[in-house]
Amino acid sequence: MSTLIVLLPPRDPAVRSQEWHLPDLPFLLLDKRGQTQRAGRAAVGLLPHASATVLIVAARDTLLLAAAVPPLKGPRLRQALPNVVEDQLIQDPQTCHIAVDPAALADGRRVVAVIDRGWFRFVCDAFMSAGHRNLKAVPAMRCLPVPAAQAVEPVEGAEAVEGEAVVQTPFIAGLLGNVVSTAPALIGELAATAPAATAPRVEIAIARGEGAALGEGLALPADSIASTLAALAGDHALTLYSLVDLPGDEPRLASSRTSAVMMDAHPLAFEAFARQALASRFDLCQFEFAAQPWRLDRATMRRLRVPIALVAASVIVSIIGINVQWLQLARQRDAIAAQMTELLLNAFPKTTVVLDAPDQMSRNLDRLRVASGELSPSDFLSLADGLARSLGPVPVNGIAGLDYRERHLEVTFKPTTKVDPDLSKRLAANGLNGAIDTNTGKWMIRSGQ
Repeated sequence: MSTLIVLLPPRDPAVRSQEWHLPDLPFLLLDKRGQTQRAGRAAVGLLPHASATVLIVAARDTLLLAAAVPPLKGPRLRQALPNVVEDQLIQDPQTCHIAVDPAALADGRRVVAVIDRGWFRFVCDAFMSAGHRNLKAVPAMRCLPVPAAQAVEPVEGAEAVEGEAVVQTPFIAGLLGNVVSTAPALIGELAATAPAATAPRVEIAIARGEGAALGEGLALPADSIASTLAALAGDHALTLYSLVDLPGDEPRLASSRTSAVMMDAHPLAFEAFARQALASRFDLCQFEFAAQPWRLDRATMRRLRVPIALVAASVIVSIIGINVQWLQLARQRDAIAAQMTELLLNAFPKTTVVLDAPDQMSRNLDRLRVASGELSPSDFLSLADGLARSLGPVPVNGIAGLDYRERHLEVTFKPTTKVDPDLSKRLAANGLNGAIDTNTGKWMIRSGQ
């Protein structure tokens, strides 16, 4: 199954929802074996299609919190989550989409991700309209590599069990590049004409807490990255990564301070960053955003419009053709029935009621044969004569009994008599039909006419 991994830009809080715009997005395309096929940058409508699409949601748009989640599921859990996180949010929780991490923390709490519902719906609808049906969204903080936990000796005066070391809580920061605007082109042009005296801002993704499960995102001026991260990390071990090899990025001039910060950071290739998102089990597409490949939206209906029209036209043509053929066959049936009735009435004018013309014609012909002294093919004598001519190697004294009823002859052979398999063929050669009745063991012989 091929996979497309796309890095999303953060939402610009100064832009109204009517003016939201997605720029060209960095992407990585993997084949079904996990091998890299393509990497580049393209607009949403021009991104390559794959069986599954993984979206890396910007750290500034997602807040990862630890909370005591009630043991609910489905719609009831969705209704309860805003009350769980409302004390930790500035934004109205009812306007946020809240997803729950499937893995619980050591203390039993769960990690919840909070993102603006309008922005998340805008992003998902944009990809769904472009034909990407199977979506998965992962916070950018979960794409940072988590270094192995390092044990250090406890400081003097700290409360610790004698002889045990203290495991430091990791504090991971990722420099994800310069801030990308999601405003329309006009606003971008105005921003380009603004004075360039201000320092460029850099996207920061921070992962902290137990197993680096919690986190948030910041946009910091390049000249204050080091001091801000040092203040946020405090006494925790700080690991700094810098995203490199981002598709479509060209070398840009940077200040000496930014270069110094980048030199202290571990390089994190975009491909490794994207593969971390693929391995993550935390999917923001929950509740109303859960992947539903079978759901028919406008984009799907537009793509299926021509095939549906062709199927409907084929069904209509088939129905019309079947009805036309039925009418033709019905007319032929009525014409043949009329001819048989006319032939019966011409041959036997005294017939008053015609129910089954062929059967009535056969019965009348049998009566004429009997009246003229001829034997009917279904009479006892005719059947017995045909049987005698058909016995062949079967001895005549091998017959135990003959019974005649309902225009057929029942023949019972003696148990010691061996009837050869060719008896049926000889009966057919003499105008008779014969077969063994499995229930009685008798041969049933009828006229073949």
